Amino acid sequence: MRTLLRHKLLSAAVAVTAVGSLAACSSSTDSASSSASPSTSAAAVKTVRLGFFPNLTHAPALIGMQEGYFKDALKPLGVSVTPTAFNAGPDAVTALFADQLDISYIGPNPTISAYTQSKGEAITVISGAASGGAALVVAKDINSPTDLKGKALATPQLGNTQDVALRYWLKEQGLTATTEGGGDVSIKPQANADGLTAFSTGQIQGAWVPEPWVSEYVAKGAKVLVNEKDLWPDGKFVTTNIVVRTEFLQENPEVVEAVLSGHVQALQEIADDPKAAKADVQASLQSLTGSTLDPQIIDSAWKQVDFTADPLPTTLVASAQHAVDVGLLDQGEIDAAGGLPGTLYDLTAINAVLGAAGEPEVTQ
Repeated sequence: MRTLLRHKLLSAAVAVTAVGSLAACSSSTDSASSSASPSTSAAAVKTVRLGFFPNLTHAPALIGMQEGYFKDALKPLGVSVTPTAFNAGPDAVTALFADQLDISYIGPNPTISAYTQSKGEAITVISGAASGGAALVVAKDINSPTDLKGKALATPQLGNTQDVALRYWLKEQGLTATTEGGGDVSIKPQANADGLTAFSTGQIQGAWVPEPWVSEYVAKGAKVLVNEKDLWPDGKFVTTNIVVRTEFLQENPEVVEAVLSGHVQALQEIADDPKAAKADVQASLQSLTGSTLDPQIIDSAWKQVDFTADPLPTTLVASAQHAVDVGLLDQGEIDAAGGLPGTLYDLTAINAVLGAAGEPEVTQ
């Protein structure tokens, strides 16, 4: 089934590229362009720079690279893919702004930050990738929010998706936390691996993290105090979406569509063959980090994440309000960007790919 889908998506991508190439040509050049291969339309772009995190919530990216889905979808265009791993969203945003990335898997709050900082001009959300798969894990002697007073908790990075989620939840519980690490609860942003070590040595008493780190903490003796799914209607909230530099999208729509073709193939593998998908994630992690997840860890984590092309826009808008409420985002910046969702989403390409795969479209 995956082979058939792969052929359908690759054929569709080539067809769309060919149509786009012909439409872009004037009548005086129609005869010349009609004999050219589709790859000439993307000749100005030799590689697409793709960002992601080595996290389970970015599994479609890991699978797409491991299986060659991105590579194969881009090949007819004469374009290669250059992947770059990040620990958290703010670093990926910096790379996007510096023209060091073209497309990236990224969480909602860094997406919002990039959108508002650029007044709605720099980035565009083109697809969803994952929902769920984040939680607050704590030491076993912590049983309620009040038990967190005087404790230290980790997040992946200041201002990232889990950092905002933790600060907002603490505020809802009547607890304070400053960006400098003060307040009722001390929040200490750090790389996920460093946080796990800090928990094991007693330097922190918990963390709000994505999978597979939730399961890693539990294996080290932590327990889940808050599963973020329980805080959202129907248990659905965007954990990972895909963004593109708006300029890149405008100049290279066929390249963007090819990348999304690889993305949808990865999503289809996850749905059709979870065992193979997990194996691909493990192989990708081995290549990237030199290690793999314990089979029990990946099995536990996998159950907590829903992989989807739906970017769940209403939950991103809610996340933006959470960031405003905890002082990490200014409402004036949102207004200056044209509000949310404003022009943040362009789902044209992902819906073209989903249509080619016989899958239902997603909506804003």
